[in-house]
This record gives sequence, structure tokens and C-alpha cells, in this order.
Amino acid sequence: MRVKVKFFAILRERAGTAGAAKEIKEGSTVKELWESLQRDYPQLARVEARLLYAVNLNYVNAGYVLKEDDEVVFVPPVSGG
Repeated sequence: MRVKVKFFAILRERAGTAGAAKEIKEGSTVKELWESLQRDYPQLARVEARLLYAVNLNYVNAGYVLKEDDEVVFVPPVSGG
């Protein structure tokens, strides 16, 4: 099945793209998708920040089971002053 992925901030810089379409096996979780993306984009493996995950504009946990055509957003913590 296919899902859409969006990266923000440092994740976009590390991946070199704002988003991608990804083929994953049915029943995959957000965590499994993230692990797969780290293999596709090795620079993401160096991101040690605690990420937030959103699927179809709703925040979810890493164990959320994805469905066909879901839009998954990976958001790193925001800092600033």
C-alpha cells in the first residue's frame, strides 16, 4: 500500500525533500515507516530528537497502524526564543 510522507524543519534538510510517496506493507505502523525512511534517507538516522507524528492531521503515537493513502507528517521539536 502507498502512503504520503511529509518532512518539516531539520528532517526536510536531512532528507533533501519536503515529502515522498512510500510503498509499505499492509499493517505497518508509524514506527515501522520511520525505520524504513531512515534506511531510504540515511541522514535521518542521525536525528535523535523526539519526533511528533501526525496522520491525516491528527497526532498519533508510533504504534498507529497506517492505511492506504494516509498522509504521515514527521515533526521535530521546535526551538527558538
